[in-house]
Amino acid sequence: MRRHPWIFEGSVARLNGRARPGDTVEVVADNGRRLGRAAWSPHSQIRARLWSFDPDETIDHAFFKRRVAAAVAARAALPELRAQQGLRLIHGESDGLPGVIADRYGDTVVLQLNSAGGEKWRDALVAAVLQATGCARVFERSDSEVRGLEGLQARSGILHGEEVDAPVVIEEHGIRLEVDIRGGHKTGFYLDQRENRLLVRALAEGRSVLNCFCYTGGFSLQALAGGATQVISIDSSGPALEGARRNLALNPQLPAGRAEWRDADVFEEMRALKKAGARFDLIILDPPKFAPSAAHADRAARAYKDINLLGFRLLNPGGLLMTYSCSGGVGLELFQKIVAGAAGDAGADARILRRLTAAADHPAALAFPEGEYLKGLLCQAV
Repeated sequence: MRRHPWIFEGSVARLNGRARPGDTVEVVADNGRRLGRAAWSPHSQIRARLWSFDPDETIDHAFFKRRVAAAVAARAALPELRAQQGLRLIHGESDGLPGVIADRYGDTVVLQLNSAGGEKWRDALVAAVLQATGCARVFERSDSEVRGLEGLQARSGILHGEEVDAPVVIEEHGIRLEVDIRGGHKTGFYLDQRENRLLVRALAEGRSVLNCFCYTGGFSLQALAGGATQVISIDSSGPALEGARRNLALNPQLPAGRAEWRDADVFEEMRALKKAGARFDLIILDPPKFAPSAAHADRAARAYKDINLLGFRLLNPGGLLMTYSCSGGVGLELFQKIVAGAAGDAGADARILRRLTAAADHPAALAFPEGEYLKGLLCQAV
C-alpha cells in the first residue's frame, strides 16, 4: 500500500452497512486486509479520506488532540517558524488531517474545513486547536469551492472567543500587514509565500520591480524594504489594493513615494506597459489558480504561457522573473515547459536560478504529492 490518503469512487467496491457524511469507516482491501480508518464522503469523488493507516486506531476527541498537538509541535521545532506571527498550523493531509486547514494570525486561529470528516469533527478540532495553541479566538472560514464537491454548504463565523470587528495585524520579517480573516483570500493571507517574499527583499536593491496579481502588497512591501528603486503593483481587485495601501501606511519606514498601485486587468496592463516601452529588473508573477484540476490544464497552460510571455518581454537584459503556479492540475515539469516556451516565443535566453516552493509550515507528505501545489521558478534573462 502506498499510503495515499484518498480513496476515489471507482476504487470502492461496496459499502457494508450505512454511513452518513463524515462517519468513520474501516477500509478493507479486496483480499480482506485491513488498511485503516477513514472519513466517508458519499457526495464526493473522493469517497473516503484516511484518518489513520492503523485499522485499530480509534477516531475520537483524543485522536484529534494528538494529531493537532503533533502538527503544532512540528512547527515549533523549526527555528525559522518559531517567531512567525502568521503561521500555518495544520496543512491537511500532510499533517494527517485530511481537508483540515488551520492558520494562526497572532492570537487568532482561522480554521477551514474542506471535507466531510472535518465537518463532523469540528468541535473536537476547535478544542484541540485551543489546547495546543492557547489562542484567544478561533474563526471559521469554511467557504472554499472544495466544500461544494463534498456536498457541504459554506460556513463562516466565530467558533470561540470574541467577534472579529477589524483586520488582524501581524508582522512578517519586519513588515506589518493587515489580514482580513473574514473576507480575504484563503484564510486571509498567502502564508505559503512568506519565504519567497523575503527572497524578493534580498533581490530588490537597486532594481525596478513589477508585481503582478499583487493582492494586498506582500511582495511589494518587501521589495521596498529591500531597496527597490520603483515598485509598480497591479491587481484587478480594488478592495485588495486598498488593503495594500493601508499596509504601506502601517510601515512608515518604507519609501512610499516609490510605490504605485494600479487597479487593472493584469494581462491588459502588462500589454500597455510593453507598448509604452516600460522595462523592469525584477518581475513577480503570482497569478490565481488557473487550473484547479488536471481537466483544466490545457486552458491554464495558455494563460500561464501568455502571462510569462509578457513577463519576459518586459524584462531588462539580466533581469529576474519570479513566476509561480498554485494550480494543482499543472505539475512542475509542465510548468517549466510552459515558462520555457514563453521565453522562446519572447526571443529570450533564460536560465533557472532557483526552484521555489511553499514555506516550511506547508509540508508535503511523500505519499501525497498533491500537497505540493505551489511551484515557482526564479529565472534570469541572459
